[in-house]
Amino acid sequence: MNKQLRKAIIAGNWKMNKTRPEAKALIEDLKPVAANATCEVVICVPFTNLETAVALTEGTNIKVGAENVHFEKSGAFTGEISADMLTEIGVEYVIIGHSERRQYFGETDETVNKRTKAALAAGLKPIVCVGELLWERECDITEEVIARQIKLDFFGVSAEDLKKSVIAYEPVWAIGTGKTATSEQAQEVCAFIRATLAKLYDQDTANAVTIQYGGSMNPKNAEELLAQPDVDGGLIGGASLKAADFGVLLDAATNG
Repeated sequence: MNKQLRKAIIAGNWKMNKTRPEAKALIEDLKPVAANATCEVVICVPFTNLETAVALTEGTNIKVGAENVHFEKSGAFTGEISADMLTEIGVEYVIIGHSERRQYFGETDETVNKRTKAALAAGLKPIVCVGELLWERECDITEEVIARQIKLDFFGVSAEDLKKSVIAYEPVWAIGTGKTATSEQAQEVCAFIRATLAKLYDQDTANAVTIQYGGSMNPKNAEELLAQPDVDGGLIGGASLKAADFGVLLDAATNG
C-alpha cells in the first residue's frame, strides 16, 4: 500500500449470504471491530440487506455498497436495480463485473463499461473487477487479458471519474477455491494494472487509483499481501462474513 498517494480500502463482498436478521447481527459485530480502522471500510451486501445496512451503519465509519447495478435509469428490466435507486437509499459503492457475474450471468466488458459509467454518473463509487482464468494464466496471457479488460471496462471514462473508481484484481482461479496468488503474483499484476492506467491516462491519475486484491485474502495472508506497494486493500469474500476475520484484515490495512 502507498497511503500517501491513495486510499486503502477493505471491502467485504457478502455475495448471496445473510438474511436481514443475520445481516443485522453481523453488522452489530462489525461496528466495534471497524471503529478504529483508518482504512476505508465497506460492506457490499445483497439488495435485500441494503436498507438495513445503511440504517445500522449511520454515524459509523462503515460504508455500504451493492453487489451489482443496471446501466439504465429505469425501464423494462425485470429483476434489475438502477444506480439512482441505490444512491437514494444511501449506498455509496457498487461492485461491477465480478467474475461470478461474468461467468454465471453473461456479464461482458461492454456491459461492465456501461454499468461503470451509469454508477459514476449517479455518484456511486464503482469497484470494477478484472482478472484472468487459470487457463489464461497457464497460457501466459495474463497481461493481455488484464489490459484488454482495463481498456474496455473504462472506455470513455474520464481521468477524474477514474480517480473515483476502485479496481479489484481477482484472479478467477483463486476465488472460492482456497488458492491464493502469492504476494509477488498479486503485486506483479496490480503494478501492471497501474502501468496500463498510466499509459491510458497519466502517471498521476494511475497513482491515485486504489487497486485491491480480490482472490481469497484472509487473516493468514493479508499482512503479506497488503505489504506490496501496489496492493491497496482487498475485496473480501468468505472472510467478510466473520467479524473477527474481517477485523484482522482491517488491522492489517490500518497498520500496514
